[in-house]
Amino acid sequence: MKDVVISGTGLYKPPHVITNAELVEAFNAFAALQNEKHAAAIAAGEVEPVVTSSVEFIEKASGIKQRYVIDKTGVLDPARMRPHFEPRADEDLSLMAEIAVDAARQALAAAGRTGADVDAVLCSAANMQRAYPAMAIEIQQAIGAKGYGFDMNVACSSATFAIEQGVNAIRCGTAKCVLVVNPEITSAHLEWRDRDCHFIFGDVCTAVVLEAADEAVSTDRWKVIGTKLVTQFSNHIRNNAGFLNRCEDTDPDARDKTFRQEGRKVFKEVVPMAAAHIEQHLHELGFEPTQMRRFWLHQANLGMNQLVIRKLVGGEVGPDLAPLILDEYANTASAGSIIAFHEHHADLKTGDVGVICSFGAGYSIGSVVVRKL
Repeated sequence: MKDVVISGTGLYKPPHVITNAELVEAFNAFAALQNEKHAAAIAAGEVEPVVTSSVEFIEKASGIKQRYVIDKTGVLDPARMRPHFEPRADEDLSLMAEIAVDAARQALAAAGRTGADVDAVLCSAANMQRAYPAMAIEIQQAIGAKGYGFDMNVACSSATFAIEQGVNAIRCGTAKCVLVVNPEITSAHLEWRDRDCHFIFGDVCTAVVLEAADEAVSTDRWKVIGTKLVTQFSNHIRNNAGFLNRCEDTDPDARDKTFRQEGRKVFKEVVPMAAAHIEQHLHELGFEPTQMRRFWLHQANLGMNQLVIRKLVGGEVGPDLAPLILDEYANTASAGSIIAFHEHHADLKTGDVGVICSFGAGYSIGSVVVRKL
């Protein structure tokens, strides 16, 4: 089989930052409005009051300190509590395509390529802006790529699952250069009115260029030694928004139409799953976890990442072994592990081996083992 390399990565970072302090101020103002509006029902014991949030609560629960968002004013408006995006004409480049093109051009430049060199575009993200036409095909046209494109959705594992599809396409000869983009506008599906999760997500887009190793021209090449995917059904992370909602005559603003999770159950179940998945994958490739120079993990929760690594290698976990970008970017769904790789791989040396791993709703876990060439 052909050797495949990651030859370039790109990162779109939105222009606006929301700190925990700003977020808490907005949420607590929303809580006050809701509690005043429903004061009689609260006094009668018919409904529970909205409990206020705090910076300390957010940082202890997650390790998150801020997040980037495409729109800030709508999120911080206590009467709105969601982003405000202007609708675009069908002829205009869509919002998801716009941020994907930005990240894609960075990745292509890093790889020493142009859009004309790409013959497959995979747009893989936790949520798509529309059902069709595919976002990937719009991105393909915008960058001047050839070949084909399609969309994928595997929640927070969308990037690693797409990387495997790209690697396999190159190995079997259906593509020579594959662009994987992960436009994650998570602010649009986060329930900003829910204290238990209002702090979790941030917006971003990542891009990865995959090529046959013997054709890559980049000096920063990472051979894909192996990929491994697994899924196991769980309802503990769920979003019921979809095209059938209007046929069910349900409330489009109902709580189940945005992100929701049973956090403690997710933590308890996903940590051992992720650690076992990585360990098994490495053993299949002839490695021990202690031989890994770096782990670029999904960025959902600080405690979760630390426990996964401790299960794999034992002892305390430092940022050199498992770099954290969660504090700055928050959870960025499928893009998190790619951001970690993008920002924290330049210091590694030829021959160093590492693991890019994601874990998310489904449950879905994907790992990509790479070696610096």
